[in-house]
Amino acid sequence: MHILSEAWYVFLLLVSSAGVHNGLDLFFKFVPFVVFLELPIYALIMLGVVRYVLRQEESIPETIPFYPTVSCLITCYSEGYDVQQTILSLAEQRYEGRIEIIPLIDGAAQNNQTFKAALEMSRIVTARPRRTLMVIPKWQRGGRVSSLNAGLSLANGSVIMALDGDTSFDNDMVRNAIRHFRDSRVVAVAGSLRVRNAFTNLVTRLQAIEYLLSIHLSKVGLSEFNVVNNISGAFGIFRRTFLEQIGGWDTGTAEDLDLTLRIKNYFGRYPDLRIVFEPQAMGHTDAPDTWRGFFKQRQRWDGDLYYLYFRKHSLSFSPHLLGWRNLVMQVWTGIFFQIVMPFVILFYSFVILLFYPVSFVLGVWILTYVFYLLISSIFFVVYVFFISERKMSDLRLTWVLLCLPIFILAQRFGNALATLKEITCESHLDSSMAPWWVLRKSKY
Repeated sequence: MHILSEAWYVFLLLVSSAGVHNGLDLFFKFVPFVVFLELPIYALIMLGVVRYVLRQEESIPETIPFYPTVSCLITCYSEGYDVQQTILSLAEQRYEGRIEIIPLIDGAAQNNQTFKAALEMSRIVTARPRRTLMVIPKWQRGGRVSSLNAGLSLANGSVIMALDGDTSFDNDMVRNAIRHFRDSRVVAVAGSLRVRNAFTNLVTRLQAIEYLLSIHLSKVGLSEFNVVNNISGAFGIFRRTFLEQIGGWDTGTAEDLDLTLRIKNYFGRYPDLRIVFEPQAMGHTDAPDTWRGFFKQRQRWDGDLYYLYFRKHSLSFSPHLLGWRNLVMQVWTGIFFQIVMPFVILFYSFVILLFYPVSFVLGVWILTYVFYLLISSIFFVVYVFFISERKMSDLRLTWVLLCLPIFILAQRFGNALATLKEITCESHLDSSMAPWWVLRKSKY
């Protein structure tokens, strides 16, 4: 109790100090968590959200029919009967155009249950007008990328959707996503994702609120300035002609961010091209419901960032390719926030633990906690009242905000570990997204 009371005193002292007396106040308040570099990003996102809300209020309903054929490539590996929910949600779309539903069963010999489950949906799909089902068994497993490219070669639609086999969709998803392709400058649309099993336990609730803030709200703001950072692999929509122009998906892991960067490599030379985020094109996916499963997933995601930024796409960081706007944002929100900053936090934590009393360390951490709780709360309120289409459900997550700063800090330590693993062991070569013999034959 004595240490806690001292920590609280340190916190109050840091908060109440009006000025910088000897330089240390400024250092301990701002440098370790780089607030002066984070706040501009938060401000940019909020400015983009305001712009989006105002634009929605002034938008005029579109009356000219626009119903291109849509091909939905569903990558399946071990979903079993869950794939039926995905297929049904696509067959029941409120969209007047034709929808091709193409489940691609990777390793169909081992995943016979998933193959049979997809085939069983044939009668249900064909009973609906302008809906077709083409189940493609890939008997030899080749990974997610090979499935997507196989589907692209067989699809007939002018708009291609890349979807996960365990993701279902709201019935207005296609209509909300497709309308953006009226604009010839739009080459891709990033769909929005919710955690379907959000209320299972604490770990799924934390991921659910993380998705709301980092996918929904943040991408709404970034989209207004054409700097969407990633098109989710579970839910991406592409103009077919452009997708074929860049050669489809490339071999390796983290194919979603890889494709996003390859698309952005044209933005410097063709600045009118756009990637749009559509918050009303909604998908629902199951998040890991154990801490072990969550840690394993994020280790793969975070390790892939270093692999892509420093091994595969190091030459992409050029204003001639990305354009200045996307170059700055990719370095700032990608390399700095997700790779460099975790090591800054680790180093800082080690230093203050080594040289300062425990009460002082706790006081600084309380200050940091309060700062991130305040930012997260502001984002959450703005999201619920201006963006959310399920306000009452989202409000049930309000109390989880109290745990979110600790959850984010723990992830920063995980970021650093994943990056170290990739640097020393090239962990991307052991990804579950493709067999090892596919990954090890890739160029990178």
